[in-house]
Amino acid sequence: MKARIRITLKTGVLDPQGKAIEGALSALGFAGVENVRQGKYIELDIAARDRAAAEREVKAMCEKLLANTVIENYAVEIQ
Repeated sequence: MKARIRITLKTGVLDPQGKAIEGALSALGFAGVENVRQGKYIELDIAARDRAAAEREVKAMCEKLLANTVIENYAVEIQ
């Protein structure tokens, strides 16, 4: 099964990389771009018995390694 994980900073957490992207877009002439937030996207193949087992395993991966749950949210999609 394929797992797709989207990791984003929680609301209220400062995002200096997002601010840098916002400034660069403005410098390139893209007007009206505001509140840029950047994140991570991870895609992996996982051997699991079923969809529920795959989701449990990927969520455990996020909790233990892939996401810093103090400052980041994550969303998992299993296909």
